[in-house]
Amino acid sequence: MKTHGSAVWSGGIKDGKGAISTQSGAMKDYPYGFASRFEGKPGTNPEELIGAAHAGCFTMALSLILGEAGYTAEKMDTRAEVTLDKVDDGFSITAVHLTLQAKIPGADNAKFQELAAKAKAGCPVSKLLNTSITLDATLL
Repeated sequence: MKTHGSAVWSGGIKDGKGAISTQSGAMKDYPYGFASRFEGKPGTNPEELIGAAHAGCFTMALSLILGEAGYTAEKMDTRAEVTLDKVDDGFSITAVHLTLQAKIPGADNAKFQELAAKAKAGCPVSKLLNTSITLDATLL
């Protein structure tokens, strides 16, 4: 399976403007730029998109792992906080912290923690990111 995302950019780093699109059309020409990445202005940024991708991938992987263990989640809510730090003469994604709140009928906390850790280690986006990935998982 292959899919793609794309970006266009015009101008310099601070005054330029860009747009990001996805193959599916879920995002089409969505604006991004220096201000949305570093100054909290409206628009998206690559780290936010990586966070959404990681949260989605991890949660889907956990759903698979739960099913293999005989559980079905009533609800899982995952947030992936991506840290972008200045490192040497540039920037680097230095960490991702996953926060999960899940309601899984019949699951005890020990088994839930074990399965969540397995999903964190095994989801394809976790494998792609060469950074520290931590997890706080709460069984409701």
